[in-house]
Amino acid sequence: MRKFLSMLLVIVMVLSMAACSSTPAASGSSSSGGASDAAAEKPMIGVTIYKYDDNFMSFVRRAIETEAGDKVELSMNDSQNSQATQNDQVDTMISKGAKALAINLVDPQAADAIITKAKAADIPVVFFNKEPDATVLASYDKAWYVGTTSSESGVIQGELISQMWQDNADWDRNGDGVMNYVLLKGEPGHPDAEARTKYAVDTVVAAGIQVNELELQTGMWDSVKGKELMDAWIAKHGDDIEVVIANNDGMALGAIQSLTANGYFDSGKYMPVFGVDAIPDALEQIKGNKMAGTVLNDAKNQGKATFELAYNVAMGKDPLDGTSWTLDDTKAVRVPYVAVTMDNIAFGEEAYK
Repeated sequence: MRKFLSMLLVIVMVLSMAACSSTPAASGSSSSGGASDAAAEKPMIGVTIYKYDDNFMSFVRRAIETEAGDKVELSMNDSQNSQATQNDQVDTMISKGAKALAINLVDPQAADAIITKAKAADIPVVFFNKEPDATVLASYDKAWYVGTTSSESGVIQGELISQMWQDNADWDRNGDGVMNYVLLKGEPGHPDAEARTKYAVDTVVAAGIQVNELELQTGMWDSVKGKELMDAWIAKHGDDIEVVIANNDGMALGAIQSLTANGYFDSGKYMPVFGVDAIPDALEQIKGNKMAGTVLNDAKNQGKATFELAYNVAMGKDPLDGTSWTLDDTKAVRVPYVAVTMDNIAFGEEAYK
């Protein structure tokens, strides 16, 4: 009897220990499931940038990443200025389960192909910085655009050039009342490049200033190409050049490198250079009196708006839910431009903090 009772006691103790050890395991399993559920709530958002080494787009990319934080699984892609590469990246992101796409097109004409891919997978897409044709954007009810009004930057740059030309009579080197300018154009066919080129000059002319175009060539947004073109123009025209207009700060910075190497900005020899974007390097050149002015293309808010719209639609919400943005009649969020000179340099600097 005692042996029976002893064995029974041992069995009870073993069963009790097994029960105790199973409780934490069950609890751990529940916790693990909760963690998995929490992870599952984070949508994947696929992002492509037309090329990472574009000065301005590097700041837009940083803004997107900052806004995303740990709210989503962000799939960032450098399309290396190849539309074929970008198309493949879109296919890959869709196959991996992206809940929304944010696309900085290599070629704006490729928007229709991207929309076809997104529509087939029933995935919303937010284009940014390079604007698709309005009819293409309207063809899909889950497509939007974040960017600017292309003409606005040209108008503001033109107003800046006009006012400063009138305020600085010594810029007219030969005193003939005609502004001899060279213009560094961005990518041919790019909406921003075409609009900035046209409206900057048209606005100067509308202000009653006579102009003479010495050179207009594409620098493809690139500082190295900007420097090479400026080198050639200085060799050809010398001091006949009175103003340098650039569609973006990258090319303007290249022109400043060339001008500096050719003796400008020293011993009173000056050349007014105007850009667009107000990137930090350009702001430093303004403070160093090597750039006359630029136009803030608000990278921080373009990145912020792009992420907020993409996040909302990835979560199945209205794209503007909980944001301060508005859509125009082309389903676009328009981030405004602002002129930046030495007078308001702090405003430009704040945009990149």
